[in-house]
Amino acid sequence: MRTKYFDLIDQTFDFPQNEFHLREDHLFFHGIDLMRLTQEYGTPLKFNYLPQISNNIQRAKGWFREAISNLGYSGNYYYSYCTKSNHFSFVLDEVMKNDVHIETSSAFDIDIVRNLYETGKLSAGKYVICNGFKPQQYIDNIAGLINDGMLNVIPIVDNTQELQDLLAKTDKDLKIGIRIASEEEPKFEFYTSRLGIRYREIVPFYKAMLKDNPRVEVKMLHFFINTGINDTAYYWNELTKCLRIYSDLKKICPSLDSLNIGGGFPIKKSLAFDFDYAYMVREILTQVQRVCADNDIPEPNIFTEFGSFTVGESGGAIFSVLHQKQQNDREKWNMIDSSFMTNLPDTWAINQRFILLPINRWNDDYERVLLGGLTCDSDDYYNSEQHSNAIYLPKYDRNKVLYIGFFNTGAYQETIGGFGGLKHCLIPEPKHILIQRDENGKLQTELFSEEQTAADYLRILGYQK
Repeated sequence: MRTKYFDLIDQTFDFPQNEFHLREDHLFFHGIDLMRLTQEYGTPLKFNYLPQISNNIQRAKGWFREAISNLGYSGNYYYSYCTKSNHFSFVLDEVMKNDVHIETSSAFDIDIVRNLYETGKLSAGKYVICNGFKPQQYIDNIAGLINDGMLNVIPIVDNTQELQDLLAKTDKDLKIGIRIASEEEPKFEFYTSRLGIRYREIVPFYKAMLKDNPRVEVKMLHFFINTGINDTAYYWNELTKCLRIYSDLKKICPSLDSLNIGGGFPIKKSLAFDFDYAYMVREILTQVQRVCADNDIPEPNIFTEFGSFTVGESGGAIFSVLHQKQQNDREKWNMIDSSFMTNLPDTWAINQRFILLPINRWNDDYERVLLGGLTCDSDDYYNSEQHSNAIYLPKYDRNKVLYIGFFNTGAYQETIGGFGGLKHCLIPEPKHILIQRDENGKLQTELFSEEQTAADYLRILGYQK
């Protein structure tokens, strides 16, 4: 009878996979010996494997390059990184190695853009796509970037007032985009996105405020839906509506030449993940090409703003199982040395699931468990994996420490969790490790930040200066 944890994985998935393999009973991730990493730095531990960022950017560029070539598509493709997914300098340093553009979401993003430009990482002429609702500080910062004249700044108009505010803050002519307020999925809690301008108002908005304004040139139509790019009837229906608006607007707006299909490429959250990226790219471009041919208009340049796809699969977190509690006849709780609410907040806030695998003890028998965090909050738990309504791990043994890893956590967790700041029940921020490869391919690790201490919290709370 096959009762070992390795047997469970071997019978359930194709394993090993590109990023995961075993050596003896220790897990390796992109060739990284995670047990050795754990022994060197201890737990709790977060890490980023930076080469995966460049790898995913180049994969996406390759899919679009191949589809454009095979279809004879006449527009260009521009890869933009959505900074809100992960703002850290080590992420942007890796991103900017790949000849990409930037998408911003708030006022302080513009300061990051300035830093990237001043340090030579973002070159003159690159696109900076300014998205989101724009309070006055954001307007001021965008206008300042436009006045500098070194970058190709395209504010995406979220509402008609933003245009007036921008025109009042700069004497320069504006190149702008218009964001569509897309319809949400039927099961969503509201019908229409709070961001953007409604479908039926875009053409009237152009005629009333933009067509005869010599200072404004409409260059881009922006389309984004919360559920991302997926092969569903909902996605294709919304894309069709978007293309209808694009063609209607293009016929009366000669300057319009770009379609931004936003972000939303899914990332791997389970060993059972199977998504045909190349097919989706090819099908999107085919739909665009067909609509353009039917309406006798040129094919637009395509922009994407991949955030989670860019950085998500670079990140991971490793915890230790401290203790097991049998709370009733059926439920065993494995208590970890950290908190889901504070250090993997998406698991609590939006019920996100990540790849969960043990780092060691793959040759031990397995059991069904629940995972509990260290806060006193009843919501601080993790109770299922993406592919099943359960968690299975090697059996708890107080004499053999079990280390567990959560993978592809590189997007949003630090910013939502408030990196380096105050956290629920004063659970500390784990130490954070950066992993690179040198020119010979050898792995190199660097301590980015230490685990928070009591002194850090006392300073934040005002007990110490």
